[in-house]
Amino acid sequence: MSIKTFALAAAAVAITASAASANTFGFQESVEDRNSIELNLVNTQSAGVVEIYNLKGGERGALLGATSVAAGANDDVRINIGNGYKTDVLAVLSINGQEVAAEAFDVERD
Repeated sequence: MSIKTFALAAAAVAITASAASANTFGFQESVEDRNSIELNLVNTQSAGVVEIYNLKGGERGALLGATSVAAGANDDVRINIGNGYKTDVLAVLSINGQEVAAEAFDVERD
């Protein structure tokens, strides 16, 4: 392996590790209109909680559901919310009771 190839590989590993440790939601713009919300990816530095809220007119509404997530990358995070929403939703990631990330999602309706 050449020095240039090694340097590129090391940089890629560093970027990947940095991205995985951030408190973020994955690349997803919408969720399906169902009794549960599925988030493709939630990255978190520490164990935390994902809460789903109604989002209407840009305002956070009622809490619809929540679930715990482990530190690191969490794939296919499912939050049961019942059928109490017909608006878009806001996902909020909290660690130790402090909100560290939030993301609005469009709800895909049939």
